[in-house]
Amino acid sequence: MKKIFIVALATLLFVSSAFSSPVSESADNSLEYVVKKGVFVLGLDDSFPPMGFRDENNEIVGFDIDCAREVCKRLGVELKCQPIDWNAKEQELATKQIDCIWNGFTITPERQEALTFSEAYVGNAQVIIVKSDSSIKTLSDLAGKAVGVQAGSSGQVALESSSDLYKSIKGEVEFKDFLTALMDLEIGGVDAVVIDLFVANFNIKDSGKSFRILEESLEAEEYGIGFRKGDEKLCTAVEDALKAMAKDGTLAQISTRWFGADITTVGK
Repeated sequence: MKKIFIVALATLLFVSSAFSSPVSESADNSLEYVVKKGVFVLGLDDSFPPMGFRDENNEIVGFDIDCAREVCKRLGVELKCQPIDWNAKEQELATKQIDCIWNGFTITPERQEALTFSEAYVGNAQVIIVKSDSSIKTLSDLAGKAVGVQAGSSGQVALESSSDLYKSIKGEVEFKDFLTALMDLEIGGVDAVVIDLFVANFNIKDSGKSFRILEESLEAEEYGIGFRKGDEKLCTAVEDALKAMAKDGTLAQISTRWFGADITTVGK
């Protein structure tokens, strides 16, 4: 009888602990996961200069890439840049095809609900780019015009959130990436493109094409790094590395290399 009682008690304690202690299942092992495999997989749109794009040698380069490479060096892991469909970026993250989304990724309330975000590391804005000889001078001039956006981008969200402006345009044209949208703008397929300020400035300077940016912007914003919801330890480790880079001047050096000045906001 005593033996039966002990077995029953042990069974009861096991069942009780299984239902009352879900901590082991939900424990945050995100940093351990990346360190153990030795690779940090960064998801990006590889046609998003100057944050992340392919150079003339087809190598993925950019401001975000240089920052991430230095972070990985400090974490003791290898950086792997993984091009993704930007419109399916959250799914890529959820299925562990990538460890983060780091590519001019705008922080929004909706994204913060679904993901764990780092602190902002740079400020930005959504702007309108048109051909230099376009009659479009202000946002109100977009009435009756075709406006291009990258599918799933914060620019698309900004345009659709500006209800009066959105209702006034002729139509919204979706593109897979900004480079395709700008090519369509050049040949007159669309009248304007909603785009990140950094990307617009870089494209105008780098391509030498006859584009200009409207003075009125759609929306100010900030860039952050997106992780799977609950991956707090990995997020904190990356943030700590960026803060250390800001403190020792490395982050300013990377920024100056790409933008001619330190535009970062880490530790400021």
